[in-house]
Amino acid sequence: MRLCVFCGSSSGTREAYRAGAEAFGSLLARRQIGLVYGGARAGLMGALADAVLAGGGQVIGVLPEALKERELAHPGLTDLRIVASMHERKALMASLSDGFVALPGGIGTLEELFEVWTWSQLGLHAKPCALLDVDGFYAGLVTFMDHVVAQGFLEPTQRSALIVEQDTAVLLERIASYRPDPTVSWIDASET
Repeated sequence: MRLCVFCGSSSGTREAYRAGAEAFGSLLARRQIGLVYGGARAGLMGALADAVLAGGGQVIGVLPEALKERELAHPGLTDLRIVASMHERKALMASLSDGFVALPGGIGTLEELFEVWTWSQLGLHAKPCALLDVDGFYAGLVTFMDHVVAQGFLEPTQRSALIVEQDTAVLLERIASYRPDPTVSWIDASET
């Protein structure tokens, strides 16, 4: 099993964010769950990858050529794949993964999470999407998504499909037991 993890290329303002990324990476390695991520060495991305590698786990990084040229690539990954564009990056990361988790991050992290969650809603994949709510980072977003449901812009079943947990072990248990919405007509994404 491999999980795609989206997170910040900076470390944020709280040490808890880096500690959360490191703890999650260590747990992935102990559970022999491979990591697929954006391939960078900086911030939470680098801390996460380093923790998986330190625990003997496998890490696949996917990085656009433009970011490699800016010397952002992590030098010690199990497998680093260089692609031409951000679109190619996201498509490859999704195809290599069995599920998606967002740790704290900025607009890139949110965009990546919302895109794969939207793909789920559209039936393009049947993989779990999750937030690891490190130190309450996503509490405001979760409240907002509940507001979106209350205002009629998101179905309750699609909202509940987004797994939200603060505990890494519980998050992985919920991902392992995830069952896609039976009312969605799943499309083979390779056909799109």
